[in-house]
Amino acid sequence: MKSGLGRTLAGVGALVALTATAGCGGGADDGGKTADKPSAKASATAEPGPKPLGEAQLKKAALAQGDVKGYRITPASEDEIPDVSVPADPASCQAIADLFFVGTEPDAEARVARSVISTEQTDATLLKVGLLAHEEANAKKILAEVREESEKCHAYEHTDYQYKDVKPGETPKLGDEAVAFTLRGDIDGDKMTFGYTVVRSGSTLVVFQALNALGGAEAEVPDEVVKAQMDKLEKQA
Repeated sequence: MKSGLGRTLAGVGALVALTATAGCGGGADDGGKTADKPSAKASATAEPGPKPLGEAQLKKAALAQGDVKGYRITPASEDEIPDVSVPADPASCQAIADLFFVGTEPDAEARVARSVISTEQTDATLLKVGLLAHEEANAKKILAEVREESEKCHAYEHTDYQYKDVKPGETPKLGDEAVAFTLRGDIDGDKMTFGYTVVRSGSTLVVFQALNALGGAEAEVPDEVVKAQMDKLEKQA
């Protein structure tokens, strides 16, 4: 798996170079509005929730080429989403660190991911969208952990790279509940900004990752990509 991780991070560097060259050349309304934020340590409800979607259902619900005008959408490679959780330092930032590879702890029962890249040459944002099927209790627990860490984890190390300036964003009104945050990373000397939006829709978690390959301004997940994915998922569910 070490070689797979190496290829993944090398791929990030390659995408940065390609994007930099291109740049020079040219739901439910009340989701996430709860007044009391759930604790990451809260015990799971004993009531059974909706059955997790299977892999075939996730693939049908995932974005595909042509779903969002102005974007090229392709399945993410296995190297981009390795089936392993790499320890973060400190461990109190693990849930956030896992999202880099569209992962969670516990593992999803099924998972698909898509790479989404704007066809505009001046757009340096690289996007990744992941759908993860969980038991509903686990989905709630994971989102609570991500929310808590976005507020309390300020810097960490993951896969030998440094991340800092973790900041919670405005709570999105998406799905049953959602959380958003930003951070900055240093990968092989390249300064990058990341933006994350994580949504729970029933027992499915949707991870939106935006990477500004040129650094500088904060990375943002485009509204049209979020809307297209959430609409498609909710029709499938």
